[in-house]
Amino acid sequence: MAPPLSAGDPDAGLRPHDHYKIRLPKWRYSLRQKLLPLIRWETPYLAAIQESLRSDPLDTYFAITANLGTHTFFMIFLPICFWLGYTEFGRGLVHVLASGVFFSGFMKDFFCLPRPLSPPLHRITMSGSAALEYGFPSTHSTNAVSVALYSLLVLRDNPSIPDDQRIIYIVLAALYATSIVFGRVYCGMHGFLDVVVGSILGVILALAEWVYGPLTNQWVWYGTWVAPVTMTLAILMFVRIHPEPADPCPCFDDGVAFAGVVVGIEVGQWHYSKTSFGWNTPVPATVPYSFQSVGLVSTSLRFVMGVAIIFIWREVAKSVLLRYLPPLFRFIGRIGLVLPRRHFIDAREYKSVPSHLPDETIPPIGQLPRMIRRGRSDSVGPQSAADAYETLAFRERKRRESLGQEGMSPGSRSPVRSPLGQENGNNNVNNSLGGYVQQQQQQRLKEEEEEKASEETYEKQERDMLSQIEKPRVRYDVEVVTKLLVYSGIAWWAVEGTPILFELVGLGAGQPGADK
Repeated sequence: MAPPLSAGDPDAGLRPHDHYKIRLPKWRYSLRQKLLPLIRWETPYLAAIQESLRSDPLDTYFAITANLGTHTFFMIFLPICFWLGYTEFGRGLVHVLASGVFFSGFMKDFFCLPRPLSPPLHRITMSGSAALEYGFPSTHSTNAVSVALYSLLVLRDNPSIPDDQRIIYIVLAALYATSIVFGRVYCGMHGFLDVVVGSILGVILALAEWVYGPLTNQWVWYGTWVAPVTMTLAILMFVRIHPEPADPCPCFDDGVAFAGVVVGIEVGQWHYSKTSFGWNTPVPATVPYSFQSVGLVSTSLRFVMGVAIIFIWREVAKSVLLRYLPPLFRFIGRIGLVLPRRHFIDAREYKSVPSHLPDETIPPIGQLPRMIRRGRSDSVGPQSAADAYETLAFRERKRRESLGQEGMSPGSRSPVRSPLGQENGNNNVNNSLGGYVQQQQQQRLKEEEEEKASEETYEKQERDMLSQIEKPRVRYDVEVVTKLLVYSGIAWWAVEGTPILFELVGLGAGQPGADK
């Protein structure tokens, strides 16, 4: 557990190196300090790469392709896999993406390592929240590599696909992964260590899903209620042990959202496989779909209806939960069962929660046009508390190096004349020694005054920089459970709720259970 902080512990009053030393357990801080020099060593090389390659077309390309690795893209794309009947493939993608978001976020909040320094780097992005996260490792790289590799493994075991199409899919998967991974370096969002470790994590997760995913699927489809309950409890345990970051970071929120998705998928798939609405071919809990029988119009209507239901559920469920959960949390807190997290306000400390809190994973319907129109941004300078502290640490190092060089320069030292070299007797020796001591005292006083003035200037710069960083919004303890329930519901609607509605309103692939 991280050391407790007092309520009046202002960020702006802390030294950059003390900030993390105070807020992190000793062993985590020690690990962070071992990796930090690698992050700093990369900066000039990253800046050289960016400066030599940058152009407007590449800026636009890498900023747009980065959106294909975001949580918002996958939250909209994944339900479509299930609605088109690709159940096993959809489950595999959910597992690798959810585990990728969770474990990369776990590592980010564990190490609290900054993104590459800006300046000299430019941050090119279309996301409003990516720069607020820590840098190590790259979640985009983890997602891109895991999705591409898992897709290629599925492709390898599907001999019915013609060779020419197979080549196209391989090229697309490789282009997808390399564009996102290299794009994170090009856009100044990550360094070499970030994308390498993120990519390795993606490979591990894709291979793990390929080996163990079928066993998990069989357990859920053919097992009793014990299967989804056990998986839900395991997921909640992982959410509970997510490390506390030193600064406000959305990594935990993203991990909770995808944890909720997995819970909803497992519960929904388990129950849907027991109903007469799903097909058993090619696997249990397959949503009935055939383009020949459904047609283009009905397929399009399925997409519109399904996405609309997801957004409506999100709006309604979130508003209801944020209204009625705080009293429950206050009751739980009074009996001593509260589980506090840093940067989240306890329910006993507020009266109500705003009904429309921002959500970067799936934004409200009203924000979609603005998100679509939002262009790429090119920013220079700190964008988060972690950025600011790293910039201040850089300035502190430069300042100390400058002071050290001045202290060692010949002009800054007074010549030392040994009193033993005097030839005018003890009286002259004593006079010389007294003058020398007085001169040294005056020199020390002058140096102390200069250092104090430099220190005051530095502290003012520190306060000014931290005051310019956009303060994170107030976060409430009920948001964690709200996000879990909302995204569990989104996943349930995707794999069971909307498929049943498709059949009931005539958008299905025939009579329910016809392929059973």
